[in-house]
Amino acid sequence: MSGLPGARTCPGPGEASDLKSPLSAKFREPLTETRFQQLFGDAEQEPELLAEPRWSRLWRRRASACSGPGAWRLLLARLPPLRWLPHYRWRAWLLGDAVAGLTVGIVHVPQGMAFALLTSVPPVFGLYTSFFPVLIYTLLGTGRHLSTGTFAVLSLMTGSAVERLVPEPLSGNLSGIEKEQLDAQRLGMFALQLGVLATFLSEPVVKALTSGAALHVLVSQLPSLLGVPLPRQIGCFALFKTLAAVLTALPRSSPAELTISALSLALLVPVKELNVRFRDRLPTPIPGEIAMVLLASVLCFTSSLDTRYNVQIVGLLPGGFPQPLLPSLAELPRILADSLPMALVTFAVSASLASIYADKYSYTIDSNQELLAHGVSNLVSSLFSCFPNSATLATTSLLVDAGGNTQLAGLFSCMVVLSVLLWLGPLFYYLPKAVLACINISSMRQMFFQMRELPQLWRISRVDFAVWMVTWVAVVTLSVDLGLAVGVVFSMMTVVCRTQRVQCLALGLAEGTELYRPLRESHKLLQVPGLCILSYPAPLYFGTRGQFRRVLEWHLGLGEGRKEAPKTDGPPDAAAEPVRVVVLDCSGVTFADAAGAREVVQLASRCQDAGIHLLLAQCNASVLGTLTQAGLLDRVTPEQLFVSVQDAAAHALERLELNGPKTCTVWV
Repeated sequence: MSGLPGARTCPGPGEASDLKSPLSAKFREPLTETRFQQLFGDAEQEPELLAEPRWSRLWRRRASACSGPGAWRLLLARLPPLRWLPHYRWRAWLLGDAVAGLTVGIVHVPQGMAFALLTSVPPVFGLYTSFFPVLIYTLLGTGRHLSTGTFAVLSLMTGSAVERLVPEPLSGNLSGIEKEQLDAQRLGMFALQLGVLATFLSEPVVKALTSGAALHVLVSQLPSLLGVPLPRQIGCFALFKTLAAVLTALPRSSPAELTISALSLALLVPVKELNVRFRDRLPTPIPGEIAMVLLASVLCFTSSLDTRYNVQIVGLLPGGFPQPLLPSLAELPRILADSLPMALVTFAVSASLASIYADKYSYTIDSNQELLAHGVSNLVSSLFSCFPNSATLATTSLLVDAGGNTQLAGLFSCMVVLSVLLWLGPLFYYLPKAVLACINISSMRQMFFQMRELPQLWRISRVDFAVWMVTWVAVVTLSVDLGLAVGVVFSMMTVVCRTQRVQCLALGLAEGTELYRPLRESHKLLQVPGLCILSYPAPLYFGTRGQFRRVLEWHLGLGEGRKEAPKTDGPPDAAAEPVRVVVLDCSGVTFADAAGAREVVQLASRCQDAGIHLLLAQCNASVLGTLTQAGLLDRVTPEQLFVSVQDAAAHALERLELNGPKTCTVWV
């Protein structure tokens, strides 16, 4: 090894060294896991805690919760207004919450009715969904700037399930009572839309899902824009089937509804663009939707468009509140497959939005409470003819821009929707459904513009870019539900593939420090012949155990692995001297399953047979417990487990000094 370029031998006794911290320096005694527990662990109390039965600890914990202070803490945790309302700054925040709440409520009215068309239920159900969930989230949610209600993607997914499970007769000749029963059956099926089934989805999957769903919304509204009554297409390739049906029926389109659609889009799109470009200058966003709704209703009433040109209108909105209706549990097996993806989307979108604005305004979000808030919101509101709901980016941004500060803005929003349900509903009798379709399309603006982030995503992470594209293509080509499943599966596959392609890094001591860095880095590093320090930065489970075994065989010269394995980042003849001590840095091993733990035990056994002293460093408690259960302590002693790589390396150097003279190589 002395003939290698850039290498030189460590100085002997009496020679000067150009290294600030030679390997022979000893700062303290090496610290093993056992010694660490003796010095810093709670060794006296741990046996007592372990000796106490689990049911006893659980009973003691519940008993403390049933006490007065415990019950009050539980109440504070489950009803957030009890925490923030006593500290509410009435003079500074009330006006902003009132203006923001009224503004969002005005937008909720037309959007709720419009998104009800996506759900294949009467428009009034959209108003219910804009009232009950908002009220419940105000009482239970922790997102101060979050606006909940109808969401286009969820409405589209719900409508597809409704059309598949409870299709409307093709003849369309239903009496009033039959129509009410059909609508009640459609809404009652979704009473089990619990947010507690949801979990976080990766950002590329969520953005690709919403962007692809926006295209579905656009295509699904084309029949209403053109005044062509067409059955709703569901299942795979529904988007292309709808496009084909629209092109076929294009000669039968209604000139009156086509004109209404063109005028509505000509007003809504510029207004939304103005709201975005001048959001800092406008005191409140321009309510283009409500202005369009009132203008179209007046025009349809004065011109009798519904009778003269057969323009489809909203009709009578029932006043008051619906009667609570318990769902039939017999429908549960049929809706589970549809409920799960909707619950995933609900919580993923809502939690992501809550986290974004919590970070922006420096407050914290309780994830468990958010699960409870969205779960209870969907469960309770479904009893009142509400379809699945979540937080939405459009109304949340509107609430923030209008000056909203706390959840109190939700109460003012509910007041606007309540006034429509109790008194103002008849004003929307002559509202053309084509206007609602235009509102649906214009509300997709932000979702379409998410594609502008793709170039930046390509620069940041090619893997995330691939996840985005695969999810988007699957959503557009197949359906929203299947696209979500494909995106989640592909995203998980990328995680598995990345854990299987990690490199096992050979480490050396950086000059002048106690830090061990990969040998491939351009630092002056020390490597001791006979000592191999390896870092494996990946979980040890059934999918990585084979790679773990091959890489360790290559580095340690065990079996035939050294001949078959590819090149690594270490020096070309780092193994010129046989390895006598190996330190395995387990700080990157976040977890280990039974298969991975058995692989480590087998490695310890093979090292023992080959005369190699194996040392493990920085195993977390979970990994160490799994290795212990797999029988690791039958192959190694507790003195071979260390709390850090530095301690393990110091012990290894002491062992090598006892076995022979110590030399080292400096790599530049």
